[in-house]
Amino acid sequence: MTPYTLTIRVYYEDTDAGGIVYHARYLAFAERARTEALRTAGVPHDELVEGYGLLFVVRRAEMDYLRPARLDDEVVVTTGPWVLGAATVEVRQGFAVAGEAIGSLLVKLACVRRADGRPARIPDRWRDALK
Repeated sequence: MTPYTLTIRVYYEDTDAGGIVYHARYLAFAERARTEALRTAGVPHDELVEGYGLLFVVRRAEMDYLRPARLDDEVVVTTGPWVLGAATVEVRQGFAVAGEAIGSLLVKLACVRRADGRPARIPDRWRDALK
């Protein structure tokens, strides 16, 4: 899957008292970008849950902050490449403002059964879409 980009405007609710994006908001921005990347690839989360009884959960997140985003900035979140294991997905995400890198994130997701939280093999449909 080619890298997916999503532009997110920074709102007041995303910032601290100094107008700088609160560190945890980057995780929310990244989640939104991953969700939209999957939807664009034709494999939306709700189909995984409803059709297969599976979901992706974050197993690990490693963030590198280079410089802050600020109120009213447009943050471009790039998602990809996706590296697939049997029941895991590792994806890199980058954050940029005005073409300048401001941070990066490495996320490892686990595919688990909704019913009991146990690991499950990623369905072929998702594997094909994420390759």
